[in-house]
Amino acid sequence: MKEEFTTSARRWYDKDPVLSSAMKTLEESDDETQIKVALNLIKIITEHNIHDSEYESVEDIVSATEDVMESSKRDRWYDLDGTLRTAISLLQNCPDSTRHIIAKEMAQNVLELIKKEDDDEEDEISEENPEN
Repeated sequence: MKEEFTTSARRWYDKDPVLSSAMKTLEESDDETQIKVALNLIKIITEHNIHDSEYESVEDIVSATEDVMESSKRDRWYDLDGTLRTAISLLQNCPDSTRHIIAKEMAQNVLELIKKEDDDEEDEISEENPEN
């Protein structure tokens, strides 16, 4: 029997393929990369929400997110770190159109950080084993 795919998503971020892919890559990243991406996400989301007049200040954004965070469960992979949890909650509460734009930026950011880490590791290896 052939497996059938449905349009219903298991998780809120699986509705957007770009966001789903970025979240999967982020989940599989090391802790340091996750925190860097989370901090960038908070910055990007804050800028988008204030620019789009969704909220008037950072305090409004944080307040709206805290309400959702208190009522949500805490057993997801991104709940282990407060910064990451805040960033993902902010993302979850964005309007769909804003979330899609941010998802593209997030995906690019995740890939850039992973590439930079790979390049740094290669530099360390070449420094440890210089060819004469």
